[in-house]
Amino acid sequence: MHAAELSGLLFVGAFAAGLLGALTGLGGGMIIVPLLTIGFGVNIYYAIGASLISVIATSSGAAAAYVKEGYTNIRLGMFLEIATTIGALVGAFIAGMVSTNFIAIVFAGVLLYSAYLSGRPRVEHLTLDMSDRWAQQFRMNSTYPTAEGLRAYGVQQVPVGFALMLLAGVLSGLLGIGSGAVKVLAMDNAMHLPFKVSTTTSNFMIGVTAAASAGVYLRRGYIDPGLSFAVMLGVLGGALLGSRLLVVIHSGWLRRVFSVVIVGLAVEMVYKALTGRI
Repeated sequence: MHAAELSGLLFVGAFAAGLLGALTGLGGGMIIVPLLTIGFGVNIYYAIGASLISVIATSSGAAAAYVKEGYTNIRLGMFLEIATTIGALVGAFIAGMVSTNFIAIVFAGVLLYSAYLSGRPRVEHLTLDMSDRWAQQFRMNSTYPTAEGLRAYGVQQVPVGFALMLLAGVLSGLLGIGSGAVKVLAMDNAMHLPFKVSTTTSNFMIGVTAAASAGVYLRRGYIDPGLSFAVMLGVLGGALLGSRLLVVIHSGWLRRVFSVVIVGLAVEMVYKALTGRI
């Protein structure tokens, strides 16, 4: 297969991953790494490196737009970035010390949990309680725009959220994903943020988190420019289209399809890991 044909196939696959990731809210990174390792036979370290580059690219543009619209809680995001960045560096270093089979099995576990989240309706945990000591100390309680005007919300259990973000960072550095599943658990369930605030603030943090671990992968030589460029363009294009389609189509059935796809990818990754083919 010629290089141009391979790049074209990579672009198409990455475009589909970015589109599905945007429509379901769990990000294209969940599909990129299994797609490259299973579909194209790419070494999992190079697949993770390419995925991290695509995460940086797709999060940067959207993050700026969300900040401008007033949804992102910048104070909270910058505080939690401390945890995700430290975790990402730890995860990237761990990746160099464990086998590819171990990484594949951990990735499969995250895929299965993400499938569970994707198929389950999200429950709004919005609270007006402003009494959390950490949130008061760092002025994290804020407002976000709605059709009726600005709506106030309180941030809860900041230490629990910080600990979960540390775990999200480790998974991001280890697996090359945005760790949306853990961030949903932290921001929605533990910290009781509104959906739009948790989603946009998570997006605000993802680029910085991925950049931290990408530096480690770059130093180890696991970021291939040709591979990363094709994947980055594909995911970026798919994510941009997905963000526009999201406002005009019902994504409930897409979430179910997405769940089935990533369960299949998880099973395949476990099988290949146990048979020593990753």
